[in-house]
Amino acid sequence: MGNLVIIVIVCVDKRLQSPMYFFFSHLSVLEILTTSIVVPVMLWGLLLPGMQTISLTACVAQLFLYLALGITEFALLGAMAVDRYVAVCNLLRYKLIMNSHTCTWMVTVLWVIGFLFQIWPVYATFQFTFCKSNVVNNFFCDRGQLLKLSCDDTLFTEFLLFLMAVFIMVGSLIPTIVSYTYIISTILKIPSPCGWRKAFSTCASHFTFVVIGYGTCFFLYMKPKQTQAAQSNRVVSLMVVVVTPFLNPFIFTFRNDKVIEVLRDGVKCCCHLFRN
Repeated sequence: MGNLVIIVIVCVDKRLQSPMYFFFSHLSVLEILTTSIVVPVMLWGLLLPGMQTISLTACVAQLFLYLALGITEFALLGAMAVDRYVAVCNLLRYKLIMNSHTCTWMVTVLWVIGFLFQIWPVYATFQFTFCKSNVVNNFFCDRGQLLKLSCDDTLFTEFLLFLMAVFIMVGSLIPTIVSYTYIISTILKIPSPCGWRKAFSTCASHFTFVVIGYGTCFFLYMKPKQTQAAQSNRVVSLMVVVVTPFLNPFIFTFRNDKVIEVLRDGVKCCCHLFRN
């Protein structure tokens, strides 16, 4: 619900027509899609124990969309870090550099890369013979648990998937690290404490989400053997698909004065309409 509110107010209110909120709205779209892919199946299993079934085609689609959206989200976090770098370190040129054309182009490329990058990994996962069981020890089609059901030797494929995960995670993390290095060095040159607080406040929410997002996914995917630690994976996966999307609006926007102002005006407008 919170993510949907973010999307609506960013699209409707002109005060939020800036690159930062444009990226926030796309992040909210990704969170909504990720939750929609996994949570309905999970709730079905919780409400009707023993009735949680999924076809092979649906399992392939769920795994592909879940991983593709995850890659797109990490790439978007890298783009948001670059946006924060330009806002802090090149403030006078910010509107010129991060114009609407540039932002639209960046987001389009990120979405395309996210979906293209997962075609081979998902294809390779379902080329194995699954003969041990037809029960996946997770609340969605988790790749690690799918490989665990295979009778074939999955070691080499798991190693390739591990290398791809390293490339994705580190590749999207590098722009964030470089951007924040320049941001911190620029902030430390600001003479007044008030200026420090204002500069840090523009980056605090993004940095918080980066820590949560990368921390959970490093635990899930940055390991050579994907089939290990099923129970702990379930807990972390639950955090990724339920807790993080729920916290996203509070982390990014509901602590933002401009967003609170827009929401307050929206509530007043709705109350005025109902009274009339």
